[in-house]
Amino acid sequence: MAKALAVLLAIGVVASAAELKVLMIGAINPGFSNIAKQYKVDAGHNVTMQVDTAPGLTKRIAAGETADILIAPDNVIEDAVKQGKAVAITRVAAVAKVGIGVAVPAGGKAPNVATVDALKQALLSAESIVYNQGSSGIYIDKMLEQMGIAEQLKTKTVRFANAGQVVQHVMAAKNNEIGFAPLPEIFSQDPKRLQSAGPLPAELQNYTSYSAVVMTGGSADVAKDFIRYLTAPAAKKTFAAAGVD
Repeated sequence: MAKALAVLLAIGVVASAAELKVLMIGAINPGFSNIAKQYKVDAGHNVTMQVDTAPGLTKRIAAGETADILIAPDNVIEDAVKQGKAVAITRVAAVAKVGIGVAVPAGGKAPNVATVDALKQALLSAESIVYNQGSSGIYIDKMLEQMGIAEQLKTKTVRFANAGQVVQHVMAAKNNEIGFAPLPEIFSQDPKRLQSAGPLPAELQNYTSYSAVVMTGGSADVAKDFIRYLTAPAAKKTFAAAGVD
C-alpha cells in the first residue's frame, strides 16, 4: 500500500510540473538562470528563457510571440498591456535593477573610471568604444552627448545588438578598447579574458528597473508563483551575487 501511494504521489508531481517560458531582458540573465534552476528544485517547474534587448522584446511581442511571463523595462510592459498581450493586474514592479559598468580586455591595466573627468580622459584615449543598441546603449549615447565628447568619439564607436556581443567583442580585442555593458554581463565573464574597470561614476550611473507581468494565455497560477519567488530574499541574494540589485 505504501509503495503504491508513493508511486501515485510521484505521478502527481510529474503531472503537475509546468513548463514556464519567460521573455526577458538579457541584462539579468546571469542571476536569473541560477534562480530558475533553484525554482525547479524547490517547485518542480522548469523555466526556459528567451532573452533580448528592450527594443527586441517589443518587436517579438508585436510579431505575436507568446510566453508565460514578461520581464522588461516599464515601457515594454506597458506596450504589452496596451496590446492585450499582458495582464496589467499581475504586474510586479522592480523585480530587478541593473547598473552599467565599464569593461576592457584582460591582461592590461584597467583605466581609471572612478570620476567623470577620469572616464572622459579614458574614453578620449581609447582606440575604440563599444556598447549595445538596447536600454543601456541608449543611455550611453545620451551620456556621451552630455559629457560633450560624442562627436569626438563617433568615428571610433562600435555598436552591437546586445550586451553579450559587446563583451565578446571586447574579450577578443587586442587594442585599447573600452566597452559599456550591464554589470551582470561583465561579472559573468571569464576574468582571464575580460576585466571590469568599475561601474560608471555615481554622478553618471543609470539604473534600469525591470518589472514582471503574466502574459495573456500563459500558465497564470504558476507564473504568479514564480514572480513571487523572484522577489523572495533568497532570489534577491542570488541576483546580488551576479551584480543585479
